[in-house]
Amino acid sequence: MMNEHWKKSTYSGGDGGNCVETRVIDQGAAVCDTQNRGLAELSLPNAEWSALLHALRTR
Repeated sequence: MMNEHWKKSTYSGGDGGNCVETRVIDQGAAVCDTQNRGLAELSLPNAEWSALLHALRTR
């Protein structure tokens, strides 16, 4: 694992509510729900992570 540090989305605000966090992994990026961090994380390869970010930015 390249980065053990999760980064909270700037859209999550500071309310501690519905937050999404990401971190860099060897293959791309991992995403988790901060309210259910222990359940699972979604791992996305570089190409899929880039496509997701592009789609979100162009909305």
